[in-house]
Amino acid sequence: MIILAATPIGNLGDASRRLVEALEQTAVVASEDTRTTIRLLSALGIVNRPRLIALHDHNEKDRAPELVELARDQDVLLLSDAGMPTVSDPGYGVVAAAAAAGVTVTAIPGPSAVVTALAVSGLPTDRFTFEGFVARKHGERSAAFRALAAEPRTMVFFDAPSRVAATLADMAAGFGADRRAAVCRELTKLHEEVARGTLAELVVWAEGGVRGELVIVVAGAPAREVAFPDAVTQVGELVRAGVRLKDASTEVAALTGHPSRELYQAALAARS
Repeated sequence: MIILAATPIGNLGDASRRLVEALEQTAVVASEDTRTTIRLLSALGIVNRPRLIALHDHNEKDRAPELVELARDQDVLLLSDAGMPTVSDPGYGVVAAAAAAGVTVTAIPGPSAVVTALAVSGLPTDRFTFEGFVARKHGERSAAFRALAAEPRTMVFFDAPSRVAATLADMAAGFGADRRAAVCRELTKLHEEVARGTLAELVVWAEGGVRGELVIVVAGAPAREVAFPDAVTQVGELVRAGVRLKDASTEVAALTGHPSRELYQAALAARS
């Protein structure tokens, strides 16, 4: 089978017993950076020296068939440099190929920068969306943030420290300077820091430069004060644009705060 194994995002003490056992026993490891894997084996005191296969963004398409075939006869442990494989890291292509070929895929769960940042951000955790790495270019970032401006769920982003000041400025422009956010830096490491505030405040915080691995968590858009009849009209407009009534009701409910069931019934009655 293919085994996706989460590795520590900082603190080695977060390595699970199952991860250690798997590393002690496995014969084949496909990893984002084999050098990182060798260091992990050494740090955890593991004497097993499995066959290491490099699996990264540039070769995953070509490597996937080989790994799937290997996994028909033996376990193949799949690692990223930190956290869970496939989450903004290599692995999705292998999992998709394994699923298509009928090869079992399982996981050894563990550390996740996404969930850890969300948990400590101080922002709502009941509904969230992971947006991955922000775009490198200003224009692409700005367009992406404008498209997400009305997203009601808490949003989680990855970013590079060299760009975070510019990213926060673009977020303030796209989401509004008063939108609440948190920048989570060096999670689980010695110099862990969580900076919380409005996007405007965080822009100032980042002006002096930021180091380390980063996760940015941004509050979702507040429900807009829209009268119920106007909300029903919005549902009707979405339906006329080709959206299913149920989906349109759910979408407008998320944006306005009106119950989706009531919007659905009112729009249905109006249509009749």
